Amino acid sequence: MENQLAKSTEERTFQYQDSLPSLPVPSLEESLKKYLESVKPFANQEEYKKTEEIVQKFQSGIGEKLHQKLLERAKGKRNWLEEWWLNVAYLDVRIPSQLNVNFAGPAAHFEHYWPPKEGTQLERGSITLWHNLNYWQLLRKEKVPVHKVGNTPLDMNQFRMLFSTCKVPGITRDSIMNYFRTESEGRSPNHIVVLCRGRAFVFDVIHEGCLVTPPELLRQLTYIHKKCHSEPDGPGIAALTSEERTRWAKAREYLIGLDPENLALLEKIQSSLLVYSMEDSSPHVTPEDYSEIIAAILIGDPTVRWGDKSYNLISFSNGVFGCNCDHAPFDAMIMVNISYYVDEKIFQNEGRWKGSEKVRDIPLPEELIFIVDEKVLNDINQAKAQYLREASDLQIAAYAFTSFGKKLTKNKMLHPDTFIQLALQLAYYRLHGHPGCCYETAMTRHFYHGRTETMRSCTVEAVRWCQSMQDPSVNLHEQQQKMLQAFAKHNKMMKDCSAGKGFDRHLLGLLLIAKEEGLPVPELFTDPLFSKSGGGGNFVLSTSLVGYLRVQGVVVPMVHNGYGFFYHIRDDRC
Repeated sequence: MENQLAKSTEERTFQYQDSLPSLPVPSLEESLKKYLESVKPFANQEEYKKTEEIVQKFQSGIGEKLHQKLLERAKGKRNWLEEWWLNVAYLDVRIPSQLNVNFAGPAAHFEHYWPPKEGTQLERGSITLWHNLNYWQLLRKEKVPVHKVGNTPLDMNQFRMLFSTCKVPGITRDSIMNYFRTESEGRSPNHIVVLCRGRAFVFDVIHEGCLVTPPELLRQLTYIHKKCHSEPDGPGIAALTSEERTRWAKAREYLIGLDPENLALLEKIQSSLLVYSMEDSSPHVTPEDYSEIIAAILIGDPTVRWGDKSYNLISFSNGVFGCNCDHAPFDAMIMVNISYYVDEKIFQNEGRWKGSEKVRDIPLPEELIFIVDEKVLNDINQAKAQYLREASDLQIAAYAFTSFGKKLTKNKMLHPDTFIQLALQLAYYRLHGHPGCCYETAMTRHFYHGRTETMRSCTVEAVRWCQSMQDPSVNLHEQQQKMLQAFAKHNKMMKDCSAGKGFDRHLLGLLLIAKEEGLPVPELFTDPLFSKSGGGGNFVLSTSLVGYLRVQGVVVPMVHNGYGFFYHIRDDRC
């Protein structure tokens, strides 16, 4: 009885989903006021005056009508933005998503028990894979703790998208296939796919009702590794997922048309728990310099990762690991959560498997052999060339700043995240001699199916502070006062954004209503200051805090001449 009581009072991962508040629609007046403030740093007096007139006209005219229609829409939906955001930010986008949209990050295991070491790829791989599978089982049993701010639960829906999820390309719009089910909902796929040297293999991770153990996983991985290293490479079908979306959709249709069996193989990959990628390279990495490993994970071999998969777990020849994930179904904090869980388990167990070495008689992995022809092989070569050409344009630097970290900033009563954001504004100002429009991720998971809001870090206050820092005639006290004003402004904006009072998603909603109604695009969105201040995804600085743990990750910049700036803040380093 006691046991039953303990069980029934335990929180389940998804139990609060039905009681979460709906995403609110902010007031039009407030949103436009905030928008005007955000364009100020990028305008001279004349430009600002013109934009002010455009905004006033919008507010008293078409804007008000669109806003009313948006309120109507919000009445019938718990999250008026969800479907729109998915389509506009991800599924309608035609540029190659593997490089431009996916996020990627290294595992921090090498900082403790797993320093880079040749010959450890398979054994370590079996252990990290096993911890990942345990997390999958916790999710299936709804035992992953509910995220909360204070006592308020946050939306956990994105956790459903971590496993057995895949994007499928379409001619004009992609779609997301999600095969994950909790135990109470029914069967969930229990196979994983392993990619190695252009070939694909599949095996189940449940045998006779039990999860396979690290020694059993090691046997499976060793079999695949040996086979791929003693026989010719495969065609590398996975490279097609790195292609421009419509091209990949057409190549996929052609592949299915060649032989219906190809569709069954594609579905095997789509529904798999995750894709395990075996890379042959050994990227250099130290706790102070992550540059090479991040580059290898973000832009490694396109034939051994399925770019559309929600989770590619990547292993390198020197026993270093990372992941590459499609961004459409979930945001990076979900990945941070599982990465931290796995890293902690590896740390607690000193990087070893301490259980039984017994290996049951489990069926060997089965190879997924696609029927291909000259055209498919040609498409694959074209995809690889396109991918490597684009990737060569990217520069990656990831160094540890070890002079101080969160401890010191908190000691000085300064918010660590705001501290980095303002430092970033100053660095950009010093480098380029003018302010840089900046996107920072704000989280809206207080609301049903909430994801993110845009927080614009380049404020009038931040710019005034940057100017004072560059002006030798301004004394230290005045610089400090301006800095504290910039801090206060940033903190208030972040609070507003998380509380559903940001303005970027609101403006997007108004634009999409106009499009749906077949109306001309309102002048607000064609005004040069709109994109100059970052509107429409034109932020020169694309930034995000990846948290306060050992986990880090990156996404490429939003614009061609931009910076992607992703950081995590520990007690003693950033």
